Amino acid sequence: MKKIAVIGSGGSGKSTFSALLGKELNLPVHHLDQLYWKPNWVKTPKEDWIKIQKGICDSECWIIDGNYQSTLDIRFEACDTVIFLDVNRYTCKRDF
Repeated sequence: MKKIAVIGSGGSGKSTFSALLGKELNLPVHHLDQLYWKPNWVKTPKEDWIKIQKGICDSECWIIDGNYQSTLDIRFEACDTVIFLDVNRYTCKRDF
């Protein structure tokens, strides 16, 4: 496992899981939310967004967490492992 895509519902723990897995496997972790959103919640333009992900996917090893279905094919074609955090949506949205 050198190229891992982590997907799942919002609030399922993708970022936390990815950070812990990255430490355990000594792999760089890329959180798509941090890469996509610019200051003041400005979206990254589509062409730039594709280039960013292709650049990461061309790297030797990585963990990428996030869904962003419009570019999921980029990550799925490049990864050797997909981890789906199958947590019920209602559990993810529950207030603690």
